[in-house]
Amino acid sequence: MSDVRSEAEYVEAELIESPGDQAGTREGDGSVDGASLDTQAIDVVEIVESDPGSRVLEEHVAEQEWTREFVIDDDEDARQETAQADLQASAEVGEAAAEAEHAGPAVAESEPAADAAPEPRIQSLPMVKALNAGLRRALADDPRVILMGEDIGPLGGVFRVTEGLQKEFGPQRVMDTPLAEAGIIGTAIGLAMRGYRPVVEIQFNGFVFPGFDQITTQLAKMTNRHSGRIPFPVVIRIPHGGHIGAVEHHQEAPEAYFAHTAGLRVVAPSTPHDAYWMIQEAIRSDDPVVFFEPMSRYWPKGEVDVVENPTPLHASRVVRTGTDATIVAWAGMVSVALRAAELAAEEGRSLEVVDLRSLSPVDYGPVIASVQKTGRLIVAQEAPSNVSVGSEVAATVAEKAFYSLEAPILRVSGFDVPFPPAKLEEIYLPDADRILEAVDRALAY
Repeated sequence: MSDVRSEAEYVEAELIESPGDQAGTREGDGSVDGASLDTQAIDVVEIVESDPGSRVLEEHVAEQEWTREFVIDDDEDARQETAQADLQASAEVGEAAAEAEHAGPAVAESEPAADAAPEPRIQSLPMVKALNAGLRRALADDPRVILMGEDIGPLGGVFRVTEGLQKEFGPQRVMDTPLAEAGIIGTAIGLAMRGYRPVVEIQFNGFVFPGFDQITTQLAKMTNRHSGRIPFPVVIRIPHGGHIGAVEHHQEAPEAYFAHTAGLRVVAPSTPHDAYWMIQEAIRSDDPVVFFEPMSRYWPKGEVDVVENPTPLHASRVVRTGTDATIVAWAGMVSVALRAAELAAEEGRSLEVVDLRSLSPVDYGPVIASVQKTGRLIVAQEAPSNVSVGSEVAATVAEKAFYSLEAPILRVSGFDVPFPPAKLEEIYLPDADRILEAVDRALAY
């Protein structure tokens, strides 16, 4: 035990007491806006004494605490010593856990709001607030919902999507995590197997790649691996696209990686209303959902009907009617396509805009119907066109509506180069002018 204590003291001195010296490798992303890395208590002795390979989650949340028992099969004395230490450290929690039933996960309930005024049905909200409201409603409706991510607690995330939620629901429902995406997602998979509904926030889109293995080789395959007997309701929230003038790893459009992966559902809202409802529907899904949030649409306000949601999670939708050409877009490009349609109308051209909303599965019904009416299709996306969602849309429409086409299908996209930093993104990202140029080419046939 003394050797373990010495090792624990060394780790504590080196890694906990000097967080500034041990910050993450992401050029200062270890903390944001002065938020400390040490946002939650860390029991270093417990970490060092425990073998991660033999550690199991013995009980659920009780009395606002996590209760764990560490089982060491080859050392009975060590097992008894660990159990005794855990019992002495949290006697009340241990008693509550011993009395708890094992039928399903239990989460400490939050205190109800006192005399809360009814919220108006129609609200004008930016997408960050709409997402916040949707997450709050999901947390309140289902005690199995747990939020996890870097700086999502007191700070509320770098975009403030989770602002105030930890204060309202507690640190066992809204949990700050280390800078370790693979670990975050792996933990979420385990929680899902135990019956919880974890919602993971990836701080910036480029940070998802360290967790790519967990998503594609584990999470996406779990349902098939267990023959559909165990649901895996994990939601992975990822900021999407550019328009914030950031640097490498902070602005990407990686939707094709996940849309290509069988076993994942992939969605991308473009409005605050859709964000409010789609995040709740994603959390209710028994399948893993990759949830892309367009950073360019985080702050513009839009109307949110908090009572009735008219569109299912995986349905595409015509957001502007027209007769001359169809523009298909999703996420942040929908607003760009609508702007292009407004400019085209000033010149006497009528463009129809279809918001795809869901990238896997894709609802092609409204897309095909629109192309059969207009005879022309332009697909607009922030990602490069090579092996992209836009390319798949173009190929599918060519197969299913070939005899309705009066011109080649055109794609307007980012270029096949790494996403450029800062102001160079203005050259890289498609704008209304590039869409209108494609419209001109299509109408020339």
